[in-house]
Amino acid sequence: MGAIDKAIDDILESYKKYGGINLDEAKMFPNRQSVIEVLNDIQALIFPGYRTAEEIDSATLRFVTGERVNRIISVLTREIKKALVFTVQDGNVEQSYCFSLAERTSVALIEEIPEIRRKVGLDVQAAFEGDPAAKSTEDVIVSYPGLEAIVVYRIAHFLSVSGVPVIPRIMSEYAHGKTGIDINPAAVIGEKFFIDHGTGVVIGESCNIGDNVKIYQGVTLGALSVKKELMNKKRHPTIGNNVTIYANATILGGETVIGENSVIGGNTWVTKAVPPGSLVTQN
Repeated sequence: MGAIDKAIDDILESYKKYGGINLDEAKMFPNRQSVIEVLNDIQALIFPGYRTAEEIDSATLRFVTGERVNRIISVLTREIKKALVFTVQDGNVEQSYCFSLAERTSVALIEEIPEIRRKVGLDVQAAFEGDPAAKSTEDVIVSYPGLEAIVVYRIAHFLSVSGVPVIPRIMSEYAHGKTGIDINPAAVIGEKFFIDHGTGVVIGESCNIGDNVKIYQGVTLGALSVKKELMNKKRHPTIGNNVTIYANATILGGETVIGENSVIGGNTWVTKAVPPGSLVTQN
């Protein structure tokens, strides 16, 4: 046996010994690359002509859109079905039921695209209005990492509240890796949300953020404790409408409420509720 054959046998033996192999037998975990490809297709539906290297015009727009919609439904249905089958505890669950549920969810997401586009359009406008460096809304669409993280969040959040396991987190962590912005898909975020610069922003699972909120790089909206038994509790803060949070501020705790129209200064540490209209600084 040659050295290469021996190495292959050793790798296969490690699969048996240590696990970590995703075989298409009984239960199979969703494929990360397929989920990312679907995510990119959905973003191309939201911003046609901006996110992919394709030439479209009014004559071809319907064809391109229809082709993309059908591809999204096909691939996303397959991956959602895998996620459902994998996470269901009852070994007798019928795969046909999981397929039906996955297909309905995929179609529901497509039906939600106009509403997602409406919300994203407000996010784009918030970035354009909130950043003096923004030359146009198109500039925001093609180059702002904060917007990309928000767009992915809005897609992943719809799937999360629809009860889809695993896949929303794959999407949000893909955006995290690209942008440096970590938004848990279960967080609740209102309209006209703007993340400026963005690197190092963390928004936790049980965060609730109102409308017209602006945050800068390095902001953490986190938990006071990361104990596993708190996983179903409100661990992260609530941010009211019209709040601005400057760079590297840290706001922690499920009972911490930042009142509307407040400003949280940079490098502050906040673990208690703040009344509406407050200005919080290091001092």
